[in-house]
Amino acid sequence: MRLENRVAIITGAASGIGLATAKRFAREGARVVVADIDDKRVAAAVAELGAGEGGALGLRVDVTDRASVDAMVKATRDAFGRIDCLVNNAGITLDARLVKMTADQFDKVIDVNLKGVFHCTQAVADTMILQGAGVILNASSVVGLYGNFGQSNYAAAKAGLIGFTKTWARELGPKGIRVAAVCPGFVATPILDTIPEAVMQKMVDKVPLGRLGRPDEIASVYAFLASDDASYINGAVIEVSGGIML
Repeated sequence: MRLENRVAIITGAASGIGLATAKRFAREGARVVVADIDDKRVAAAVAELGAGEGGALGLRVDVTDRASVDAMVKATRDAFGRIDCLVNNAGITLDARLVKMTADQFDKVIDVNLKGVFHCTQAVADTMILQGAGVILNASSVVGLYGNFGQSNYAAAKAGLIGFTKTWARELGPKGIRVAAVCPGFVATPILDTIPEAVMQKMVDKVPLGRLGRPDEIASVYAFLASDDASYINGAVIEVSGGIML
């Protein structure tokens, strides 16, 4: 098992890609911290993964609240004694065209998808620096690479994560900490449930592989990046999109 006894915090881990990543890390032997704002889903995810020593720890966390993030980090250290990996997966969408987007829509997406990643990474950095090792994985998006209609806020946040990744790779690399970003394409998760079927088909038509991605396909990339198999990967931005053309 590639992640045996490693401690991994995964934000937004109660559903979608986050839950798939938690499951994959657990199968690889990791001790997983399921961090999410949804209490009920956290409990369900922990029950599925298996709680207890060497298993999963469920924590409610609001990544926009620094006190909540700091409490998450403390609880993780208290339970497991170390933090080997952080997957910054928590994210939201509030879509609207530029001329219709409100300041509140813009701010909420930036607060969760960008500032929340800053909070979580800064909060774990001291622990990883003391250990002399760690991995930070940021959930960016093809929207951060190419933009997308109606997603000014989301595109800005996800592009910002690429900037974080490149910067932190330089700052933290000398401390033994690797940083990378994953840019999924359109993946079959609950976040797409509100999209009309005709719009969804247009999305699929842009993918040369002719289908949406699966959460487990993104999770497998995170598991690789968190493992020693990726020991010389730092500052990389990896697109996992089926070759999508936006």
